[in-house]
Amino acid sequence: MYHEETRVAIVDDQAMVRAGFGALLNAQDGITVVGDGSDGSEAVELVTRTRPDVVLMDIRMPEVDGIEATRRIAALKDVEPRIIILTTFDLDSYVFQALRAGASGFLLKDAPAADLIHAVRVVAGGDALLSPSITRSVIAEFVSQPARTHADAARFRELTDRELAVAKLVARGLSNAEIAAELVLAEQTVKTHVSRVLMKLGLRDRTQIVVAAYESGLIAVGS
Repeated sequence: MYHEETRVAIVDDQAMVRAGFGALLNAQDGITVVGDGSDGSEAVELVTRTRPDVVLMDIRMPEVDGIEATRRIAALKDVEPRIIILTTFDLDSYVFQALRAGASGFLLKDAPAADLIHAVRVVAGGDALLSPSITRSVIAEFVSQPARTHADAARFRELTDRELAVAKLVARGLSNAEIAAELVLAEQTVKTHVSRVLMKLGLRDRTQIVVAAYESGLIAVGS
């Protein structure tokens, strides 16, 4: 039983997708769809007006696409929704740009209903949505992009040894439970370390830890 309501907004240029996802999510305990939009330009207004916890954002839309909409939403000062990018291909090149823009994860549009529900709950809870089936490929492609700007690795020097170890495992896609097992810590202790990493580095969520770790060279692909 879920007691805290998760507010969701859906932005997709296909009415049937919005209706289908909306009906599915509204039927779940603790999830309420608070609004939808058909274009990225509507997304910012929708988020400002409805203040959702999670936004399901189509990556390809006319006028303003999902990447630009994500960037604009991430720049808002008074709202901080988690954004799940919806894509139709495992290795959609736009996904990499979306991660930089501030997305918290991504999901294939044809994923099973259970995956969509799980994605909303995971992201609403503050975790990154880095599906094991495509995470390795996405990260590999992400860090190989020639236009990326490398973060200064020195920022990670602010972390304690334990916080650095936790950050590296987050960057490799491990969950709190998996990190707890790896480092022989209580899961709540791991959560505390993750929170401190976010605070010290000025990052919003776990996905940004992944991005910063790879861009800074703290983690190398295949390590």
